[in-house]
Amino acid sequence: MADEQNSSGFSWFLAGLGAGALLGVLFAPKAGRETRDNLVSGAREGTEYLRQRSREAAGQMNQYVDRSKEYVDKGRAQWEDFVGKGRRYVNEQTDKVSSAVDAGKEAYRQHAGAASAAVEAGKEAYRKSATGTTGATGTMGATGTVGEPATSQS
Repeated sequence: MADEQNSSGFSWFLAGLGAGALLGVLFAPKAGRETRDNLVSGAREGTEYLRQRSREAAGQMNQYVDRSKEYVDKGRAQWEDFVGKGRRYVNEQTDKVSSAVDAGKEAYRQHAGAASAAVEAGKEAYRKSATGTTGATGTMGATGTVGEPATSQS
């Protein structure tokens, strides 16, 4: 309802404006031809003014567009640089981690082999001591040293 009243009021305003302009032209102190010439001249001046302002605005917009393109290009170059640096960093870290994993595997293989050999030697030594034999020197003594005969202490 309020919109209808506002639009109705605006319509009456425009109607009054048109009527006032018409009455002003009809009752102008100048002759009709002179009034028409003045109106045409004013319209031409207004048209020229609008063309000039349009050219200026277009030139200004072109400057803004060019400047924006420069900023976009600069931003794109920086972004590509950051992405490249990030990729290189990730690749370097991946290589370091892979190298560390490979070194760990190799160290495990080396020490696992030595540990396995030590376990096997320990097992063999235990078997020999449990059976009472030692390789080439004979039996293990009561003191636990190889090569001494076992003595009984009664």
